[in-house]
Amino acid sequence: MRKRFFQLLVIAGLMLGIYHVFSFYTAASAEGEKKVYVIPLEDTVEKGLSQYIKRTISEAKDLEVDHIILEINTLGGAVDGAMDIADTLRSSDIPITAYVNRRAISAGAYIALNANQIYMAPGSQMGSAAVITGDGNAADDKAQSLWLSEMKESAERNGRDPKYALAMADKDVDIPEYAAGKGDLLTLETKQAIEVGYAEGTAVDLQKLLDQLDLSDASIIKAEVSFAEKVARFITNPVVVPILLSIGSIGLVVELYSPGFGIPGFMGLTALFLFFYGHLVAGLAGLESVLLFILGIIFIIAEFFVPGGILGILGLGSIVTSLYIASGNFVQMTISIMISILVSIVVSILLVKVFGKRMNLFKKLILRDSTNTDSGYVSNKTRSELLGLEGVALTTLRPSGTAIIGEERLDVVTEGSYILKGNKLKVVKVEGSRIVVREL
Repeated sequence: MRKRFFQLLVIAGLMLGIYHVFSFYTAASAEGEKKVYVIPLEDTVEKGLSQYIKRTISEAKDLEVDHIILEINTLGGAVDGAMDIADTLRSSDIPITAYVNRRAISAGAYIALNANQIYMAPGSQMGSAAVITGDGNAADDKAQSLWLSEMKESAERNGRDPKYALAMADKDVDIPEYAAGKGDLLTLETKQAIEVGYAEGTAVDLQKLLDQLDLSDASIIKAEVSFAEKVARFITNPVVVPILLSIGSIGLVVELYSPGFGIPGFMGLTALFLFFYGHLVAGLAGLESVLLFILGIIFIIAEFFVPGGILGILGLGSIVTSLYIASGNFVQMTISIMISILVSIVVSILLVKVFGKRMNLFKKLILRDSTNTDSGYVSNKTRSELLGLEGVALTTLRPSGTAIIGEERLDVVTEGSYILKGNKLKVVKVEGSRIVVREL
């Protein structure tokens, strides 16, 4: 029995030793294996995207990856969002390769130029990076100058000829051999980008790119966009912001005209909640903007109980200020607020003037009752029972005065003639409290 026990003990020791050897070999192999972190950069460039790139770059550092591939397919977007992304890329200690998979237009081209190297898929394009305002017009000279400086610096920091970057952003920089026409912005195709040194090579897919980077055996980690980040990117879109503010203002305005708290108020508060939620997740707003907004609502509610107008003005100012703080973009938020005010005014007029008489829903919002006689309302007591009664003039009626009618002293008026004191008279008309008499 004892011999059997020692045999089992020896076998267990051998198995434990094999396990430790295998674990050591696996750990050494894993330690020697390179890791590549792939970050997709798609759709519109905005503040929400910049926060996503910042989060994923930080995550790549925590994972101690050897290389980052930024897979770009975008038509551009906001300048401030693109600059934030560029700052994040420049501060990274991990080598970054921009893989233009279809398009890197406008802000997308600027972002690609801030990577350490650029590869492009066949048939891809990069360029056309002029700064335009929200209404589609060219930006002012100050903004243009800043953008051209950024494009030039981004090209030079990675050893590229800056004239092509400037031609992407300025129509006055003419490069005849690559421009579509005189006065056009430069857009480079894959072959052209390689010729001018704006791309290190071409790759059909991600695996081919890894082969060219000598990372074919590396393990690939793909960045995932969280649901909250998807919502934040959608909500912070310059097109969505005025829509949310319009829904919020319309809902609250309609709620003011209806008793209790119903669907319009819920819709309004939900729209405003989404606005602040998206900007909080995107890192554009802090809790101070939310607290300022809530304070503004409290001031406006207090105005109903403390008249004077001061609390209402403070509340409105607090709400507007909170929106500007949350947005971080003065021009964009001003446009959004103006659009929401205009839409709210138009919708309010339509609700009251057009739909108010036709739709039962809005009959609850508008008071249509009137205090008329047909409905049983009277402003004065009617003395119709006096009609036809006779009496005596207590004073001379010139033409008004006092008379005794049915043992009751009343103020009366004649039809225009004089009636001497003591003469007999008769009530010929009663109009509310006006009693008209005629001499007998």
